[in-house]
Amino acid sequence: MVATPIGNLGDITLRAVETLKAADIVAAEDTRNTRGLLSHLGISARLVALHEHNEKRGAARVVEWIREGKVVALVTDAGTPGISDPGAEVVAAVRAAGLRVVPVPGASALTAALSASGLAFEGCVFAGFLPARGAPRREKLAALAASPWAIVLFEAPHRVAETLADLHQALGERDVVIAREITKKFETLERVPLARAAQWVAEAPERTRGEFVLVVEGREPSRAEAADPIKVLETLLAELPVKQAVALAVKLTGARRNELYEAALKMKNGVRDGFPKNRP
Repeated sequence: MVATPIGNLGDITLRAVETLKAADIVAAEDTRNTRGLLSHLGISARLVALHEHNEKRGAARVVEWIREGKVVALVTDAGTPGISDPGAEVVAAVRAAGLRVVPVPGASALTAALSASGLAFEGCVFAGFLPARGAPRREKLAALAASPWAIVLFEAPHRVAETLADLHQALGERDVVIAREITKKFETLERVPLARAAQWVAEAPERTRGEFVLVVEGREPSRAEAADPIKVLETLLAELPVKQAVALAVKLTGARRNELYEAALKMKNGVRDGFPKNRP
């Protein structure tokens, strides 16, 4: 599993270059992109396509090649394979076959954005890309809102303003670091309150171009300490139907489903009673 540059070609590691030179086969998300990288590095290798649409079939081929004694290097268009990119199914198949998987670490937009965010955090949740729309998106946002941790997201340029607005609605008053085009010529990292983040993006056309990482600060400790099932349920009910909100609240707090369901119905009817806090 070979990490490749996310923008600046100088970020390729010596170990990655050596691994790609030694590989019998380079399995690439897009052979055209990888051919350009290999050409820049002066590497001639057998390239095969392995992307999200053929990963399951490709994983079986990778297993066969390794069993034949071949060294296979897996790369994606940029960054680390398997991190919001193809690769996880290949790793699972190779491990299931009892064969060895070797990580060759390198550039990662996730860690780059975190390291330069300036946000204080004791832990973070990496949420990848949010679902594009509908109930899955609302459920993911509601779950993130119930977490005390800093949140890291990837986002496409055509959805970044909408996502920032949705994050503000779900998470409330927090700061976000908008990291755009990390390691590239027009790299930008801007810390703004979520309340005006969508507006900040809309103020200049170039701010909606490129690849984005969003780092949202965690909740303040005073707000995150109490894992009150009712407060969690209230947050979830603002975005989700009763059944989904209750199921997610049970997972997040460990409270009993029947009691949470009863409380949810009362909330929907405008009634709140004394549900026991932190009850297992």
